[in-house]
Amino acid sequence: MIAVLYFYCEIALAADMRDAAYVEQDAARQQTVTTELAQNMWHWAETRFHEQKSSQAMQNILAAEGFKVEVGVAGMPTAFVASYSSSNSNSEGPVIAILAEMDALPGLSQKAVAYKQAIDGKEAGHACGHHLFGAGSLAAAITVKNWLKQNKVNGQIRLYGTPAEEGGSGKVYMVREGLFNDVDSVLHWHPGDQNTTQPMTTLANKTAKFRFHGIASHAAAAPELGRSALDAVEAMNYMVNMMREHVPSDTRIHYVITHGGGAPNVVPEFAEVYYYMRTPSAADLPALWARLEKTAQAAALGTETTVDWEIMSGVWSTLPNATLAKVTHEAMLAFGGIEYSLQEQEFAAQLRTTLNKRALSQIGNEQKIMPFTDDIYHATASTDVGDISWNVPTTGFVTATWVPGTAPHSWQAVAAGGMSIGYKGMHLASKTLALSAIRLFEQPQLIQEAKTEWRKHVGNVQYQSQIGNRTPAL
Repeated sequence: MIAVLYFYCEIALAADMRDAAYVEQDAARQQTVTTELAQNMWHWAETRFHEQKSSQAMQNILAAEGFKVEVGVAGMPTAFVASYSSSNSNSEGPVIAILAEMDALPGLSQKAVAYKQAIDGKEAGHACGHHLFGAGSLAAAITVKNWLKQNKVNGQIRLYGTPAEEGGSGKVYMVREGLFNDVDSVLHWHPGDQNTTQPMTTLANKTAKFRFHGIASHAAAAPELGRSALDAVEAMNYMVNMMREHVPSDTRIHYVITHGGGAPNVVPEFAEVYYYMRTPSAADLPALWARLEKTAQAAALGTETTVDWEIMSGVWSTLPNATLAKVTHEAMLAFGGIEYSLQEQEFAAQLRTTLNKRALSQIGNEQKIMPFTDDIYHATASTDVGDISWNVPTTGFVTATWVPGTAPHSWQAVAAGGMSIGYKGMHLASKTLALSAIRLFEQPQLIQEAKTEWRKHVGNVQYQSQIGNRTPAL
């Protein structure tokens, strides 16, 4: 009996090695195209809902590779779903989805150098690495397509081009339209400063722009005739800052004043403040959000102004799936960590001088695959992947596209993401995604195990979008 088990283990190991070798070879074939795509997206640095060039470039490559591309889905011009089916019998096989983000962040223009220097005439930058996310995921989908075709395996691979992750909740609209209803498993990744597949959850998030309307007047000659919309914004902010003492400690509230008036000698008749509120559970957000709205109403009442607000985005926390996470961990181990060239080591050393002391303890982390445990990592960021995860078993991972110790949404992330350090992390992610998907196609029992785990964790929770019936905030 032991001999038989050993024999089958040897067969499985040989198959895993063969698949990894196939992925490595196909990824190498695509590397030039993938890197060029990532470079272009980095230079374009298109912000949420404006990713026209990035989306079109991805669509062109996928169409040329034989994917059926549906464009402008869920009311978003830059969103798309690219699919390839390989069906050789009455059984269509599983549907595996890979996510591809593409939007940049405003106000983070940066050259691909190890010191802070913006690009003239450029306002935005890929400080969250979504150019790498999109290009790497695209390459993975193509590799899986080629594997399905060559091996005549039944199944469908899909790449979801998802715009506006940064404050636009693009994926939420796609979920609301039912675009994931027939998907069996979802895989995604994210740029970062280490290589880890640890099961992770995120914070639920809701955002809105609060707009106050007052009465303009000369601030010196007739101030008594004016009613300041800016006063109302400041009154709201003051009340919210006092409210922080009386919310759960893991709640996050942040804001920026997006419009505060035009000139000091004119009482502002219009002012706007943009709020984010985050908490670990989407179920806790409504009550907290109602309190935020009351501060706006109170501010308007006290300043004799009026207020209205527009919900800009809203996402659920991410529901982790350990079954799928283990699949990605084993896949990443097959390829190992990242080795810097001498030039990359010099870049990293120079960049590290601009980071905090924590970065010194992380030197060499790009070479490691972090150990896997069933412990859930609680991230304090938010993502619209969360809404997908409450509807389909989903897992994601991180690869070291940035110098270890780099924070997301920083100029250092933009810099590393625009040169070879970023591309190396992207290629590792692409191979990990591809091999993970292949293993799910080869071992459909893993898909069923992931679904069983997912149903257990969802329990009686009824998913409902936090954005209501609003259309995308284009």
